[in-house]
Amino acid sequence: MWWLRRLVLAALWVAHAGLWAAPAPWYYWSYASGGALVCAQHAPGPGWTAHSPPFAGPGCQRPLRSAQP
Repeated sequence: MWWLRRLVLAALWVAHAGLWAAPAPWYYWSYASGGALVCAQHAPGPGWTAHSPPFAGPGCQRPLRSAQP
């Protein structure tokens, strides 16, 4: 039953590692040819570039606090 003990410990370690996961930051993205702005976590597609610093939540309303003072 040593394998069961290792399996349980591995499962607990994987579940524990997920506790430190942070959500992805949000950005305003601008379209290269049209100038349209979209607030999203990832680029909507090809031709979009990040147009702002990162934000903490949806709607791009609250700037993300940096870890540095």
